Amino acid sequence: MVTTSMSERTAPMTFAVINPATGAEVGTHPIHTGADIAERLSQARLAQRWWADQGFAGRKRIMTRWIRWLAAHCEEIYELGHQETARPIADVQMEFVAGLEDVRWTAAHARRVLAPRRVSPGLAMLNFAADVSHEPLGVIGLITPWNVPIYTVLSGMACALAAGNAVIVKPSELSAGAGAFVVESFYRANPDVPAGLVSHVTGLGETGAALCRSGVDKLAFTGSVPTGRRVMAACAERLTPVVLELGGKDATIVATDADLDAAAKAVVWGAFFNAGQACVGVERVYVVREVRDRFLGLVHGYAEQVTAGIEDGASYGPMITPGQLETVKRHIDAALSAGATALLGGHDSVRPPYVHPVVLVDVPEDNAAVTEETFGPILLINTVTDVDEAIARANGTAFGLGSSVFSRRHGATIARRLRAGGVTVNAVLSFVGMPSVPFGGVGESGFGRFHGEDGLREFTYARSTVRKRFALGPEVQEFPRTAEQYDVVRQMIRVRYERRLRKQK
Repeated sequence: MVTTSMSERTAPMTFAVINPATGAEVGTHPIHTGADIAERLSQARLAQRWWADQGFAGRKRIMTRWIRWLAAHCEEIYELGHQETARPIADVQMEFVAGLEDVRWTAAHARRVLAPRRVSPGLAMLNFAADVSHEPLGVIGLITPWNVPIYTVLSGMACALAAGNAVIVKPSELSAGAGAFVVESFYRANPDVPAGLVSHVTGLGETGAALCRSGVDKLAFTGSVPTGRRVMAACAERLTPVVLELGGKDATIVATDADLDAAAKAVVWGAFFNAGQACVGVERVYVVREVRDRFLGLVHGYAEQVTAGIEDGASYGPMITPGQLETVKRHIDAALSAGATALLGGHDSVRPPYVHPVVLVDVPEDNAAVTEETFGPILLINTVTDVDEAIARANGTAFGLGSSVFSRRHGATIARRLRAGGVTVNAVLSFVGMPSVPFGGVGESGFGRFHGEDGLREFTYARSTVRKRFALGPEVQEFPRTAEQYDVVRQMIRVRYERRLRKQK
């Protein structure tokens, strides 16, 4: 809901964050403009120089104080996250812990990953010394989604800050308060840090577009594929590089030697946590025919215990927007109209603002429910003749974010054949909660990485520094070039490449 305070001519426009379950207003926030962003960017550039000068040890010390402050005030952020999205407090807590782990890991490991290192100059340049360092880019723009608003802000800020950058965050307008709280908490923990090192802007799509075009040194976006395309196009106007963590249609393979009970529990949780509103949620399952009926029975038993609501004990909360409700309804209708079987739920599962658990079996592979991201509490289970068919179907999508495999003996072998940025064996989604491993996708799931060493390097540029140590006879990098130089190089080529490689055969 967009309103104005006083008048549009004398005060900036504002918008309200609404609890999707109760309709209550949780808070109001300003709609920031391009001018607001330009002011923050100018301030951030000054603060970033100070931040880079703190070095790895100084940054770690400041980020550690931030972690301690957040941990001491966790109940405040739990309540705010719950009120803005109506998710269970336990879900908010889980994303908060994962975010803190990202901050802790990046602060602890940035020096090891990014510090200058000596490299070999090679034979042709043996009179030189060579170093490679990873330098901060400058100011990072971060656009985060509503579904895990605390985690995505913490995770993005962790990588950018540990690498020596300043950060401007634009949280989703559906959960702006949680994102703003996380950013402001950095200064509550560290009041002496220069203003502008971290900041936030709030607003709708126009504010996000303005951040893309503002001249930040890199833009990291988490959200849908259509919005990701618009972000990339806007950033391209200034050749601003991007990290895009987009949607998914994650698949799980259940082999004949799987622990079926563990697999059933895992896919039910993976499909229905956060009302299925997760880019890495389990949306498709391919189960080998031999174990299909037993697996379906177990899934049905666990799924019928899952509940939607806002009361204590509910498994998940409401859908965040009416548009997402329509997508879920359309996919249910498409699957059932094409001959799928409803193992649980169906048309009557959509009861705004909630969608109660839906399990659909044997949905045609060309159906919209299979090919499009649902982002809702629908679990599709299709039957395959063998693991080879399961792999082909799992990979038969434009997405490639996450996947999982259940097999006692062949899990690692199957995992290597899956096209996805993250694969979990005998569990689901576990890579998301590990700060030491990279997180991101391929194909329409985006590119670039958060987390781990790759996530740290994502927010730097590699710089080569070479130093001449001594002269090496006649210089090949000077005129005139002599016949003697030519003969020396020719002999070196024969010895190093022709003769040595012949011996290696």
